[in-house]
Amino acid sequence: MSKNRRFRCWACGSFATIKWGARLGKQRYKCTSCGMFSTRTNSGVSKKNCEHWFREWIIGKQTFSQLVKKSGYSERTLKRLFYDYLRRYPEWQIVAKERVNLLIDGTYFSNRVCLVLYREDNVKATLFYRLTDGEWEEELREDLENIMRLGVNIESVTCDGLNNILKAVKKASPNTTIQRCLAHIQRECLTWLTRHPQTEAGASLRLIVKRLYTIDNREKWGYWVVDLVRWYERYKDFVNQKTFKHETGRHWFTHKSVRKAFIHIKRALPDMFHYLDNQCIPKTTNGLESFFGHLKQNISLHRGLSKAHYRNYIKWYLFYKSNEKQ
Repeated sequence: MSKNRRFRCWACGSFATIKWGARLGKQRYKCTSCGMFSTRTNSGVSKKNCEHWFREWIIGKQTFSQLVKKSGYSERTLKRLFYDYLRRYPEWQIVAKERVNLLIDGTYFSNRVCLVLYREDNVKATLFYRLTDGEWEEELREDLENIMRLGVNIESVTCDGLNNILKAVKKASPNTTIQRCLAHIQRECLTWLTRHPQTEAGASLRLIVKRLYTIDNREKWGYWVVDLVRWYERYKDFVNQKTFKHETGRHWFTHKSVRKAFIHIKRALPDMFHYLDNQCIPKTTNGLESFFGHLKQNISLHRGLSKAHYRNYIKWYLFYKSNEKQ
């Protein structure tokens, strides 16, 4: 047993403990935070200690070398304890909700693992998740049906507009409001239009797209829609212009990028502004993007995990992060 191993209070979780004599031949400790007594050989205290360091390793951005200094355990012991945790995963429970506004999105990891997250925007917590190999319509629909079957009333779904997600929501819950993520629409359109458009139509449309994020009431929405309609009336021939190649008989739209940006907005327009009528509906999936970023930063510190351990690491991460919100 390492002399540097830190002893943790079983009652309050504090490491502010001091030696306090012996009892029945066992070293006794007193917590200076809450005043409770305990012994090092208490199996319950030992188990809580191990889980504390495992939690630090999962969500605390702590490496093995850092935890060795903090805990007093050897690196070999920590790996044995942590990999034992990674052989299993925590049970996930869904609590019935009267009304939730979901954010749905998926992210991919380097080992072909796809995490699809169903996040409750009202309380900024994960409601449900699936680890799979892609954002498939059948799986998405099944997840939504299971969530509703467990007593969750889905008021709205905010997503990036992936066809599989849109189809799954419409089939599983036809009355659910679908809100298209404005950040995705704006980002994709600006990518197609480029930072410095070479045409007058592209430059004008870029200014309209940049205003999209500033719309926070129906008055601004009205002005924005009018400007978009006027833009199309002015550049309709430009947008629909085609180039023909007589040798092969093929033809295509001449100004593909500008047309692609306009058509993208036109198709998404019916589901872009539901948040103006219901403030509980999030207008972007930025909350999920941020969550995915933190998860990938954490897991990148622990390279070399097997695929099974990798998947269970993600499950433990979601479990601990979800419990932080409770």
